[in-house]
Amino acid sequence: MEKKEIIFGVFTKPWTTQSLDELGNMLSKMGFNGVEFCLRKGYQIEPESAKEGLKKLVSVMKKYGIAVTSIGSSTDENIFEACAEAGVPIIRTLAPIDLKKGYNAAVEEVKRRIDKVVPLCEKYNVKLGIQHHYGPMISNSMELYQLLKDYDPKYIGAIWDSAQSVLAGEEVEQGLDIIWPYLCLVNLKNVFYLRTNGPESEAKWHRYFTTGKQGLASWPRIAGYLKKRQYKGAVILTHEYSNQAEVNKLLAEDVRYAKSLFDERSTVK
Repeated sequence: MEKKEIIFGVFTKPWTTQSLDELGNMLSKMGFNGVEFCLRKGYQIEPESAKEGLKKLVSVMKKYGIAVTSIGSSTDENIFEACAEAGVPIIRTLAPIDLKKGYNAAVEEVKRRIDKVVPLCEKYNVKLGIQHHYGPMISNSMELYQLLKDYDPKYIGAIWDSAQSVLAGEEVEQGLDIIWPYLCLVNLKNVFYLRTNGPESEAKWHRYFTTGKQGLASWPRIAGYLKKRQYKGAVILTHEYSNQAEVNKLLAEDVRYAKSLFDERSTVK
């Protein structure tokens, strides 16, 4: 496996005020060659201007050696059309569930929402990538696989997130192996539980999002698995650090660490 086969991207949610050129220049200097763009209200490109905006985004990022791997946005038809015309292959979304309806009924409701999107995926040849997430969501790898198993992976894919996987109690290899047939993107982030009160009270815990070397998810093991399976997709680092004041510094450190793990010379014991 060659190092160049992996694109190392970052989700642009933390940055709203920079121009596209400023954003591309900054991310390139950090060490990224890919980007998942946050296409939402209040960002450099908003959903209403997606058609021309995404074309401009792809053109600007190309100047800085950055590929647009995906976007985080809605599943409206104009977003699919804009992605198709700009050559953006994946729209990322989550799968919230209404637990008041009961888990199984809520999942069937999610499937009905996906069913409505499949024709757009087929029409525009753009994949919908669904990510698991803690909370009232499709939250672990098996839940995500069970949600997707009857869909064509050409159009409906899975985005595996290392932090969400370990929060669900999975071994990272276990989570990746479960979802492998649908895997279209990998999110690298890390997390641990931090107690927020003293021993004299009933314990309260906080999810503390941290750097790649410090959390419950073993990035070396993740890289080892992906290298063994010859994964050739993108690896996306996110903005998600509990210490948001140093997000740029932490991201630059983490992308260097991630790249070192995917280097052919790197071995995982």
